[in-house]
Amino acid sequence: MSTSVTTPVLAAGAVCWREGRNGVEVLLIGRSRRGDVSLPKGKVDPGESFPVTAVREVKEETGFSVALGLPLGTTEYSLPGGRDKIVYYWAAEVTREQLLRGRFRPNDEVDSVDWVPIAKARKKLTYSRDVDLVDRFAELVDRGEHRTFALIALRHAKAESDSPDGTDAARPLAPRGKRQAQDVGRTLPAWAPTAILSSPATRCMDTVAPLAKNTGLTVKPKRSLSQDLWESDPTAAPRLREHLQRRIDRRSTVVLCTHSPVLPPLIDGIADIVGGERDGRLTRAAILTTAEFTLVHLSSADPARGILALESHQPVD
Repeated sequence: MSTSVTTPVLAAGAVCWREGRNGVEVLLIGRSRRGDVSLPKGKVDPGESFPVTAVREVKEETGFSVALGLPLGTTEYSLPGGRDKIVYYWAAEVTREQLLRGRFRPNDEVDSVDWVPIAKARKKLTYSRDVDLVDRFAELVDRGEHRTFALIALRHAKAESDSPDGTDAARPLAPRGKRQAQDVGRTLPAWAPTAILSSPATRCMDTVAPLAKNTGLTVKPKRSLSQDLWESDPTAAPRLREHLQRRIDRRSTVVLCTHSPVLPPLIDGIADIVGGERDGRLTRAAILTTAEFTLVHLSSADPARGILALESHQPVD
């Protein structure tokens, strides 16, 4: 059997939502060429990550710029030619600002867009797999957990083994690490972080430099994220917890770039603050390769509901 048939088609999209007059509404797209009503999605371009694809496709098909929220899982189905297709989805709020700024224009793929209540969306969607996704999102709405923010724990990119001055903190990124940093800078804007915090170590600051350039944010060095502090100062743990508490209280998405030894207490610190069930997922969420990151999703309405979801991503490189 040929590779073209056995290799699945990969795609990504979103269940876009807004607060309507009578409750939460979701955005459907109409495609007369295919004779269906579905959700915005599209194929992954070469070298592109799933989150970037999801945001790009929503923009291209609907005219709205969105930030991703909770992951909604995947749909899998077979195409007419025999290939399987796997689509990754997230929830994505279309804010009031984007509703005013965005403008839909009919294109080769999409003829129309329509905001409808969830119950009506179930009836209008052509495919049962899309109804399943809306049902997943509806469960979040029923629990009041559809509006979220994330604390993003990022391990620095690949670094050189030595530094110009012989200190660990001054180690620069290796060539591979520089490529990874560029990928981080392309991918993390999909969640629209409002702040970038980093260990002062050179390899951490350089990892988030492309992200800062792409978002217009300023990187804020934080000693509580420093490996040197964790190896020398017994006050490191309470200082980190205090800092995490402040970020959670602000209820906005933030990137925290740090080192492998700091990741477990960072993830545990978030879990301690927000409470909820603890299991092996927290351990896996803290074991990251270079330039890998974990999103810890929390409720904007009440972070004390606990961790709503964890998702980890590796660089495409």
